[in-house]
Amino acid sequence: MKLKKFNGLGQLTIPVIAIALLVIFNLIRDPGFFSIGIMHNNDGNVVLAGNLISIINGASELAVLAMGMTLVTAACGGQDISVGAAAAIAGSVFVKVLKSGNSISGGTVLLAFLLACIVAMIFGSFNGTLVAVFKIQPMIATLILYTCGRSIAYWINGGATPTVNSPIINAIGSFIPGVPIPTPVLIVVCMAIIFKLLFKFTSLELFTQSVGINGSAARLNGINATFIKLLSFIILGVCVAVAGSIGVSRLGLINHETLLIDIEMDTILAVAIGGNSLGGGKFKISGSIIGAYVIQMLTITLYAMKVSSTDVKAYKAIVIILLVVIGSPVVKKWFNKVIDRMKNKSVAAQKGV
Repeated sequence: MKLKKFNGLGQLTIPVIAIALLVIFNLIRDPGFFSIGIMHNNDGNVVLAGNLISIINGASELAVLAMGMTLVTAACGGQDISVGAAAAIAGSVFVKVLKSGNSISGGTVLLAFLLACIVAMIFGSFNGTLVAVFKIQPMIATLILYTCGRSIAYWINGGATPTVNSPIINAIGSFIPGVPIPTPVLIVVCMAIIFKLLFKFTSLELFTQSVGINGSAARLNGINATFIKLLSFIILGVCVAVAGSIGVSRLGLINHETLLIDIEMDTILAVAIGGNSLGGGKFKISGSIIGAYVIQMLTITLYAMKVSSTDVKAYKAIVIILLVVIGSPVVKKWFNKVIDRMKNKSVAAQKGV
């Protein structure tokens, strides 16, 4: 009898186990927790509803940001803590362009989004330059925009919180007429496909991992480490613009103080829960996406258990600490040693038979 080789804890093991445990817990607590219903929304369209839809819909902005944050983490060995503030800036630009005309057409929305992307990429380039060129630690470099970003968003619209009322904006933030799946979920799928194609037809994934593992060795092999780090921040800028536009479209207005508030920490945690090393190197975008849904499922679960909003963060912190510790290199190394010891005993027992 041949024994299969066990490679230890895989990168997706922890997030998959976390999702499974939350699913089992909720099914035991409430067998109908994940049931999906069909209803009519305020516009009279048939849409899907239920806790499961709320989870995958509510995590959309977080999932998009986690994709971009994964690249920055892998390439730079640090995190961008300004994504929430940058999203507020992008959202403000988005609204500013939408309000510049008499009516909101498809072309106006596209132009607003493109300009929001450009602005977010410029701010991403600013952060990337500090990190890649001036060698400033990512968390310190992005602390600048984290501190002043929402003030910049405030200035863009003159301190106002303008509303945007348009069927197109409503469709982006909720449902496209005739499509029962929330539009933000479809946007996440599109972003995931774009990343998949980007990694398939370019060497970005390999270059990013090489730079994150050993920047000096990557340079000796002809990889421009500075450019790769800068590019990771620029790509994160696009993700920031997408998340900011979704957030604005959900609310139908821009509030620079509350738009995606505190999402920075959840984004970093999604990357960590996804099995990615916060010190850079090998990464999986899919792990970060699952990590985002783990966080959102945990949040919805706590609210379903009537936990007050002031206590939710404390409970989330406890669970997330456990998940991060279990997925830490120390615990993984110990687990792999235990598995190897069990495997060696099994082999020895077979030889003795």
